[in-house]
Amino acid sequence: MAEGVVTFLLTKLADFLLDKEKLAEVKDEAEYVSDELEFMTAFLRLADAMEDTDSALKLLIKKVRDVAYDTEDSLDEFRLCLANDNGHGVFSCFRKICRSIKDARARRRIASKIQGIKSRVISISESHRRYCNKNNIMVHGSSSNSSTRTECRRDALLVEEADLVGIDKPKTQLIERLLGTKSRREVVSVVGMGGLGKTTLVKRVYDDPDVKKHFKFRAWITVSQSYKTEDLLKHMIQQLFRVLRKPDPRKPDPHGVDGMEYDMLMTIINSFLQQRKYLIVLDDVWHIDAWDAFKHALPNNNHGSRVLLTTRNSGVASVCCMEFPKNVYPLNPLSPEESHALFCKKIFDKSCCPRHLKKVAEKILGRCEGLPLAIVAISGVLATKDKSGIDEWEMVHRSLGAELEDNNKLKSILSLSYNDLPYYLKSCLLYFSIFPKGNPIERMRLVRLWIAEGFVIEKGGTTIEEVAGGYLNELLKRSLVQVEESTSYGRVKTYRIHDVLQESIISKARDQEFVAVAKETCTVWPEKVRRVSIHNAPQHIQNIHMSSRLRSLLMFWGVDSLSESFKINLSSGGLRLLNVLDLQGAPLKEFPNEVVNLFLLKYLSLRYTKVHSIPNSIGNLQNLETLDLKHSHVTELPVGILKLQKLRHLLVYRYQREHDNPIHTKYGFKAPVKIGCLQSVQKLCFIEAKHGIRLLMELGKLNQLRRLGIVKLRKEHGKALCSSIENLGNLRALSVTSTKENEIIDMQYLSSPPPFLQQLYLTGRLEKLPEWISSLHFLVKLVLKWTGLHDDPLVSLQHLPNLVHLEFVQVYAGERLCFKRGGFQRLRILGLNKLNRLKSITVQKGGMPCLQTLIVHGCRLLQRVPFGIQHLPELKVLDFVDMPDDFIKRLRLDGEGGDYLKIRNIPEVYCTHQINGNWEACSVESFGFMNGENSPSPNTRMKRSIYNWKP
Repeated sequence: MAEGVVTFLLTKLADFLLDKEKLAEVKDEAEYVSDELEFMTAFLRLADAMEDTDSALKLLIKKVRDVAYDTEDSLDEFRLCLANDNGHGVFSCFRKICRSIKDARARRRIASKIQGIKSRVISISESHRRYCNKNNIMVHGSSSNSSTRTECRRDALLVEEADLVGIDKPKTQLIERLLGTKSRREVVSVVGMGGLGKTTLVKRVYDDPDVKKHFKFRAWITVSQSYKTEDLLKHMIQQLFRVLRKPDPRKPDPHGVDGMEYDMLMTIINSFLQQRKYLIVLDDVWHIDAWDAFKHALPNNNHGSRVLLTTRNSGVASVCCMEFPKNVYPLNPLSPEESHALFCKKIFDKSCCPRHLKKVAEKILGRCEGLPLAIVAISGVLATKDKSGIDEWEMVHRSLGAELEDNNKLKSILSLSYNDLPYYLKSCLLYFSIFPKGNPIERMRLVRLWIAEGFVIEKGGTTIEEVAGGYLNELLKRSLVQVEESTSYGRVKTYRIHDVLQESIISKARDQEFVAVAKETCTVWPEKVRRVSIHNAPQHIQNIHMSSRLRSLLMFWGVDSLSESFKINLSSGGLRLLNVLDLQGAPLKEFPNEVVNLFLLKYLSLRYTKVHSIPNSIGNLQNLETLDLKHSHVTELPVGILKLQKLRHLLVYRYQREHDNPIHTKYGFKAPVKIGCLQSVQKLCFIEAKHGIRLLMELGKLNQLRRLGIVKLRKEHGKALCSSIENLGNLRALSVTSTKENEIIDMQYLSSPPPFLQQLYLTGRLEKLPEWISSLHFLVKLVLKWTGLHDDPLVSLQHLPNLVHLEFVQVYAGERLCFKRGGFQRLRILGLNKLNRLKSITVQKGGMPCLQTLIVHGCRLLQRVPFGIQHLPELKVLDFVDMPDDFIKRLRLDGEGGDYLKIRNIPEVYCTHQINGNWEACSVESFGFMNGENSPSPNTRMKRSIYNWKP
């Protein structure tokens, strides 16, 4: 990670050195520091992967990291000095004079620090050069013993990762793919995180007698992270020619192979395999370059040949199988049953786990989350513990992180994934150590935090948020993070990280002094720590000492730690360099006034607090990029907010569920009239429109907007709003809500809608459906509420090419809806809510061919299930909510006049009602329809969260 720290610093130094007028005292020293650190970055790129095995190198890297941090601190202190008071008047002038004297002293002090840093850099540079010379390391090359370390890693991967159970099914499936009758050469990729047993599985397949018989010519090549293509090609030749040598083992390989270069080696292999059926295994492929290096040596000879590879990177797997997308085989964690079997096999020699140890065993296995290598590692620890009692097993559970950390094999395999990351992703991955274990991590929260921390490198032609999203996708492809929850249209909402991997990340973050996690009131962290994450903090958390280097303070609140009031002392001088302050969920009732003095603050979250007002002095935070007041009690923002010219995300809204309806109502805020001066804002939700047309006209100046939310719109506001929206060419999501149910939202004036709009929420009366909606070719989600249309809306919407999610709430006053052949070709989720006059729904064959979820809610006149429902081949969930008794009775009947036969092949069919004030869904199967029962057993009720239809 040292390379990342230095690279981030060099970016800051480059910006700093542009302002030559203000840098007279430190310019030369700063330029020297920049040049020396830039020279070291190539060395650091190599060193990151080697420091665990070399104590001298580890010390050198720590010194580089410390000097980079100290330099950054000095630069930021200098920035604070330059942030002069811009006030006016006599008292302001007096303050400026006093401050200029104070600033002059501060400048001299900082200049002295920079000079001291220069001396340290000189010393480190000398140590760096001595180390390189001693170990024969070239600045742009590798050490002489790096190949030895690579071989050690390669050998470690050849060792069986775990004595797997549950391997028979995936083994059989892979063998079937290899022995298929297709004559083309095919590639099969096995993909999954480290420790899942990919190598073990493929080795079992490779050694299977049927596979050996089918493929006479076989070769196993372990690619790994660092490889020499020529060496691997020579190894492949040795294995392939071994078959020809069986009658005469003394027969040599082709003459001169040892001295051949890449092109000749490729030619020999390609010629040899042209007329032969072969199986080549490429194990542990990290990058697509490795596949490119081998693929042309492996001819497509129409003899049924196969290439089988393992990788941790789903992107690599997909590219290698581009011609055969169905051949990507994701290896999943073990099931709870398989995990338990492996656990018992390793500890009790296939015997059952004793009854008194079952609960603690379940807790331990829960932490392993089906990762075979983790199960084997912890089983090795437990096998040495007393099995007659529970105490030692409980102790292992409590210290599970340390136990797994001490397992060198597990640690080395997980470290490979970390070391392979580019520098800009290492800090991003370590950031996951900040969050409490097991908590889902919101995607946009993570993106905004990364940006505020300075981890994300801007690229031309794309927003920094999109770059950060690309980082997350790369970590996902590398199997380092997992998707916890996605939207209906495929956008990831939350991530999670495997418990065992998180333990490894926490260990790495602690070694790097990246973050200190405080879980107790007496926690003491290193003096130089830059981030503090406080979990389940008690009320007197303000007494904890704050580091002078602290850049980020995040607090995560558990139920047990909440109190009616909470105060935190932010006036400590140690917090003056703070960039991130995340108090989400804290029981705060008042805005912490000290916050407005944190000039460098980029990210401020008071989400889910009881804060009800924001001071006008918020304008002091001129570096603020994110202000998150979602689900707080704030209903108005002061004029001072307009000074925040770097503000990108302004979130001031809350949802509240109506008493008799599972759909949420949105509440926004009163904005200053001149909101249009916030030129950097990308997300603005939700502005109250009732405060005038002038405010709505200002919105048209926000040409960076991606998401816009408007509430309390009146009919007379429509023209002004449409005029502004036409100027928002970057808009991706738009939500418009009227003041009340019967208020018209006049959106007919919008002639040129934002071309890339993906989500649209219209809540209010519409005289007719706006024609421009049918031109939104990128629209994936459409929610209409209260519109009360008399014309069938399906006619205008059915040919939207990318529509995935459609919801109607009190939208249509007609009696029939017909989903016609060829319409809604990509629709996956359909919700029909309170269509009070609707009597029938028809689905023609070929309509909605991809529909997976259909929810019908409160359509009281609907007489039957949709006609043609059998024409929905992908339908998996059908839920009837708050429907009349006659409708439910017909669901029970499988004979004449009944609907049970029409829906019996749908995997999940529910009838949902309010029970004790809560919406609960009961499976149709559990109703005992065939037995004539009238109500479901309480045991069969299943709570569902399918009604969270908020934008």
